[in-house]
Amino acid sequence: MTYHEYIAIEGAIGVGKTTLARMLSQELNASLLLEVFEENPFLSDFYADRERYAFQTQIFFLISRYHQQSQVILQTLSHASLVSDYLFAKDRLFAHLNLRDDELAMYERVHKILGEQIPTPDLVVYLRANTDVLMARIAQRDRPYERNMAWEYIDDLRQAYEAFFSNYVAAPVLTIDTNDLDFVRSEEDRAYVLGLVRTALERGEIQQALPELKEQAPPTGLRILHGGRRRLGDFQRFHRALDQEKGFGADLGMNFAGLAEEVGEVGREIKLALIRAERLLPEVGNQQEAIARAIEERRQLLSEEMADVLAYLLKLANYAGIDLEAAYVRKMGRNWQRDFEARFQSVVDDGQ
Repeated sequence: MTYHEYIAIEGAIGVGKTTLARMLSQELNASLLLEVFEENPFLSDFYADRERYAFQTQIFFLISRYHQQSQVILQTLSHASLVSDYLFAKDRLFAHLNLRDDELAMYERVHKILGEQIPTPDLVVYLRANTDVLMARIAQRDRPYERNMAWEYIDDLRQAYEAFFSNYVAAPVLTIDTNDLDFVRSEEDRAYVLGLVRTALERGEIQQALPELKEQAPPTGLRILHGGRRRLGDFQRFHRALDQEKGFGADLGMNFAGLAEEVGEVGREIKLALIRAERLLPEVGNQQEAIARAIEERRQLLSEEMADVLAYLLKLANYAGIDLEAAYVRKMGRNWQRDFEARFQSVVDDGQ
């Protein structure tokens, strides 16, 4: 039976969600689900007077989004993949930004009932951009009801999105910084973004469970750790879930010190392996074989120390707001184009 993917695109107003959703639906030959926000009769009034029209606007959006997603998603996934330009769960983000007290409490009761019936995406693509970039894109598309949108509101919304996705663990998240990307006009940028999504959708091998986490890790963390599709971003989400469950603080300095210590432990294991290889050399008569045998003897300890290095690196990436997989893909793409032989020769020449 063919498995059909459900992908949701998210990000602040003006970041390019609908544009990317259209591109992805064509690229992946998937159905397209677009939010029908223009039908909200309170929207233009809300942008003119947020406090007065916030509740009506938000409740209309909540019910509209529920009806649209509950009717379309499961029906579509029975025969085709689906790309949507919004995530149902984000509705609460706007509610907490715009509603207060009794209105928010009433909204939460309704959302809890409706939200449990909406399927979770296989992948969420979170598009990120700074506030000035968002405002420029909003001005460029020139929708009448957005012309009086305040910079402060978009900035609050951008920060709310950052906070929302820093703790979101319900589905894998691919974060893409779009500040310097133009996937509408640039073929290179479009190929880069589509490549990131295709990579994120690839199914990875399910690794065995870590015994020490079976009883201690939170259920959401375990679901991430042992899920069917796991990439580097999934392990970042696991560490966010683990930090939440265990109450670990986002201490950049302490975790950097931990990373340095674990790198030192890796170095120690390699040093001991090389010393052992020197002792094995007379016996085996071949340096490469001696090193291979020495590494084999210390492989378990070395693998544990390397795992600790990766764990600290993932935590630091989380605390710094870095999508490590996206950063790696982009950096290695640049490295692929480099002439390392010429660069090495330049270093040698400078040394002389």
